[in-house]
Amino acid sequence: MSATGAVAGTERQEAHDYAIEVRGVSKSFTMHTDRRDSLKERFVRGASRGSHVFHALDDVTFRVRSGTTLGLIGHNGSGKSTMLKILAGVYRPSQGDVAVASKVDALLEVGAGFHGELTGRENIYLNGAILGRSRKQIDECLEWVISFADIGDFIDEPVKVYSSGMTVRLGFAAAVAVEPTILIVDEIIAVGDEEFQRKCFDLMRSLREKGTTIVLVTHSLSLAQEMCDEIVWLDHGRVQMVGAANKVIAAYLRDVNAKENEKRAAEESEKQAEAEPDEEPEADESDPDDPYRFNQGTGQARMTSVEYLDRRGDLVKVLSHGEAATIRVHIRAFEDLHEVEIGFAFVTDGGVGVAGPNSKVAGILYDLPEGDSFVDFTMDPLRLQAGHFWLTVAILHEGTTYDFCADRVELTVRDSGVIREPGLVVLPPGTWSPRALPRDKEGTDDE
Repeated sequence: MSATGAVAGTERQEAHDYAIEVRGVSKSFTMHTDRRDSLKERFVRGASRGSHVFHALDDVTFRVRSGTTLGLIGHNGSGKSTMLKILAGVYRPSQGDVAVASKVDALLEVGAGFHGELTGRENIYLNGAILGRSRKQIDECLEWVISFADIGDFIDEPVKVYSSGMTVRLGFAAAVAVEPTILIVDEIIAVGDEEFQRKCFDLMRSLREKGTTIVLVTHSLSLAQEMCDEIVWLDHGRVQMVGAANKVIAAYLRDVNAKENEKRAAEESEKQAEAEPDEEPEADESDPDDPYRFNQGTGQARMTSVEYLDRRGDLVKVLSHGEAATIRVHIRAFEDLHEVEIGFAFVTDGGVGVAGPNSKVAGILYDLPEGDSFVDFTMDPLRLQAGHFWLTVAILHEGTTYDFCADRVELTVRDSGVIREPGLVVLPPGTWSPRALPRDKEGTDDE
């Protein structure tokens, strides 16, 4: 065989390893600013006066290896559902092409292919016919579909009286009744109740183990990390990253956290710009001109502000769990102070104290010069789980409280990855015994 023939043979062999190949796919829609939905409207009002082109997908390329599960993640409107509809053959790409190794079964919309006037049982046959199944195939799986959907006597009632959850149950069961080679699933399963969702995901795991190729759109990142071998992250129709689930999810969350930081910073700047300089302060028995009137302590030093820094040292409004994070406390001392300890308390919205790090316990006391200075407390990694907390700051010296500012500083923590442990904090890694031991050998490995 020639070298050229060998290369071509290798390419053909590699192509068979992939159930789906998406190459340079773009999809555009013409959006009319003044729509005419009927022939009558067009005749009476004339043609639409304005339109623009919306690019739902832009040069998307990825491949799905046979027998694996691929996840599509991204914000609403990023092009995930459009991509699924192209894979299912509902849409044609404006540019590029899609190659699939076999027939695709898709579950994209609640009750897709169902007729409201027909019973659930009749719709199983109708839906099966739409999916290209023979009467014999539908007869053989009918009882399984009815059992899996578990909607009771409603199976012989018109679908128009079904709840959305019942419709999803029947639609999912009908779609997977004949084990598909390629299954496309949008996140409509979330409409069902918890018990049914578990049944669906258990079945999808089973299909995956049997070699079904699955493409899944989901907003549940924990589910994506558990179910998917690889993930495609879409943003405004463009591929941001393709790769292993944990790496793509971590990158996606970092981007989401960064955008939230930017939004919070912009909102804070806008509020400051809109604040009236002559705005009357709230009524208070203390001096209204005292900026520290809500603080407690002798007042020899005051906490003036708190800032948060991310792992790169950039100022942020939101910190990320599992990454390095710094709390910077700005202090104004009204005289030179020596051997000062700084203490924090992290408190939940419900008043539960989570942790209370203290510089003296860590073996550090500070000399504060008269004037302004700051102290950094860095956690690497930040072990607080995602949530909303309040920060208390205390400045002390040998039992004397210079300043105590309770629960006035907000701290928001977001995930930088999929959290697998419940609770408010993640403990440092412990040590597990290598195996279970009999009770008569409790605490020992051998006699």
